[in-house]
Amino acid sequence: MDLALTTTFRPSIPPESSLFHRKTDRPIILRHKWKWQPQTSTSETKGRTITMALKKAKIDGVSEALNEIASQNLDHAPARRRVRSAFVNAQQQLDHILFKMAPGDIRLEEWYETNSKGQQIFCKSWLPKPGIRIKGALCFSHGYGDTCTFFFEGIAKHIAAAGYAVYAIDHPGFGLSDGLHGYIPEFDGIVDNVNEQYVKIKSRPEVRGLPHFIFGQSMGGAIALKALLKEPREWDGIVLVAPMCKIAEDMTPPVPLQKVLIFLSNIMPQAKIVPTKDLAELAIREFKKRKMAPYNVISYSDKTRVKTAVELLNATKYIESQVDKVASPMLILHGADDKVTDPRVSQYLYDKSSSSDKTLKLYDGGYHCILEGEPDDRILTVLNDIISWLDTRCSSN
Repeated sequence: MDLALTTTFRPSIPPESSLFHRKTDRPIILRHKWKWQPQTSTSETKGRTITMALKKAKIDGVSEALNEIASQNLDHAPARRRVRSAFVNAQQQLDHILFKMAPGDIRLEEWYETNSKGQQIFCKSWLPKPGIRIKGALCFSHGYGDTCTFFFEGIAKHIAAAGYAVYAIDHPGFGLSDGLHGYIPEFDGIVDNVNEQYVKIKSRPEVRGLPHFIFGQSMGGAIALKALLKEPREWDGIVLVAPMCKIAEDMTPPVPLQKVLIFLSNIMPQAKIVPTKDLAELAIREFKKRKMAPYNVISYSDKTRVKTAVELLNATKYIESQVDKVASPMLILHGADDKVTDPRVSQYLYDKSSSSDKTLKLYDGGYHCILEGEPDDRILTVLNDIISWLDTRCSSN
């Protein structure tokens, strides 16, 4: 059963409820144990890439030639763009509802924008077929390691078919955008890039004057929240799916190790030495869909870079301290059995925010990827919940 909570009043949360008090009854996120296990590799000093890459597993169901293409180093955007081009057809033929049932008459556009730092940022749009009135714009922020060019393709097409202009970008350092793969030198840089790109996109003729919503998933939820906090008047509402608003106590490194990480981030910020694990088993509920995860060939799956880990820790601390300032209309969707980002943190965000128009839906038995890794009927339910929420806010405008 899906659980839904809505409210039209402002709750009061006492200061002692801070998520960063170390109590066992506090919300947690991103569960795995920290162990200091740097891999043997060649390393260099600050300012140069330190390679500690994990060997890529062979992708079942594709040719040796495609596996050879997928195995190349993806540190830089040109390589990621070549790999993505080679795999587009194989991805679209996957036996997944997002691809099988995606409307075929959606208008697509891909382009690159040069941001204020001189980086080429990949952008994509999905518009309803000609003749369908556009109700509003939905601007997407993807999660850590991800791209807007894999499963989100199907998500965007379904929402566009309901009358929305859907836009997405790949963050710097991820997907098809410029930047060292998986490297976040400054979390605010990603946030500022989101606001910068979407200011341009919201001025496009097809959506000028219409309601604009920001949509964030996992780490992209943290980015969307911070973008909203920085520019609250730029958005008419926010949609969050399994947002990363806090790092779990059992994933957060002990204070002495945090100090080591901060020190190392100043010496070798790009080093891949922070332990991670393959989260597909934790994130994707259906085994059949879990087997499709390797087809996301330009995702970042190596160990987390040191500076990236520090930036994510700092960003979630900041967001946790600011959630009471979130006053925009807000929809939060979360799998009740999510072991990657804890649904109790979404409950905390719902309770603490000052928005008078907010909805929290918890999906019974749902894992982290409720839009990609659940049974087909659940995926359609979540998509319809997003569309229904948008419809209500757009009709009032």
